[in-house]
Amino acid sequence: MNIDKSQVAQRFAKAGQSYAKHAIVQKQICQQLLQLMQHYLPSTSLNRVVEIGCGSGNLSHLLIQNFEIKQLFLNDLYPEVQQHFQHDPKLQWLIGDVEQLDFPQSLDLIASSSALQWVSDIDSIFRKSAAALIENGYLCFSTFGQQNLQEIKALTGQGLNYLTLDEIQNKLLKQGFEILHLSESLETLNFSHPKAVLQHLKATGVTATAVQHRWTKQSLQQFYQDYQQFSRLDQSGQRHYQLSYHPIYCIARSKP
Repeated sequence: MNIDKSQVAQRFAKAGQSYAKHAIVQKQICQQLLQLMQHYLPSTSLNRVVEIGCGSGNLSHLLIQNFEIKQLFLNDLYPEVQQHFQHDPKLQWLIGDVEQLDFPQSLDLIASSSALQWVSDIDSIFRKSAAALIENGYLCFSTFGQQNLQEIKALTGQGLNYLTLDEIQNKLLKQGFEILHLSESLETLNFSHPKAVLQHLKATGVTATAVQHRWTKQSLQQFYQDYQQFSRLDQSGQRHYQLSYHPIYCIARSKP
C-alpha cells in the first residue's frame, strides 16, 4: 500500500489536540519502551539523540525526564508538533518526511514510538540509522504488528501492511545491528459502541490510512452491524466492542 504522507500529516495535525487525551495505548507503549531503554542502555547520559515521529511528545518528554541529553533532534512530518514543546535550547527540529531527510551523524540513540509503521521503506531507515549511530549506539523503537486494528481491516479492508517480528529481525540483522530485545504483545481497548471506536481512531489520527474510504449512512450502519462479531457481554450484561493494538518493541545496538 502506498502511503500518502501529506494525508498522514493532515490527519495527525487535525488530531493534534485530541491525540494526547485519546492515545491511551500509545502512551502505555511509550512507558514500556522507556523501561526497556532504561534496562538496556548503559548510561542515562547521552550526547546526541534523534526521535523519529515525535508527535505530541509522549516519548520525547519521557526521554527528557529520564535521560541527560545534550542535543535532541525531533522529527515529524508537520511543523504544528512544535506547539507541544516549550522552548528548550537542547531541542532541534527535523521537520519533514524521515525517508527524505539526512540524519544528523554521531548519534548515541535513535528512538521512535508508534511511528515506523508509516514508513514505506523501513530498510532505508535502518540503513541510515546504522550509518548515523556511533559505535555501540542504540536504535530503540516500538511499531505495530499484523494484528493491529485487525477489526477495522476485517470490516473495511483499510489498513497498513505491517511487518512480522521475523521480518523486522532479518532487516535489522542485514544492516549489522545486534538485537538485544525484540518482543510483541496484544492490547485490547473496549468501547460502548462501534461509533466510539471510529471516534477514537479519528481522535488519534489513525484514520490516515482511509484515503479512499468515504462513509455513507448505509455503510456506517452496516459497519455498526458487522462490528457485533467483535463484541462481547460483560458480567452485568453490558456489550463491549473491542479494538486490538499489536505493539512490537525493539532494542538494537550498532556493532563496532
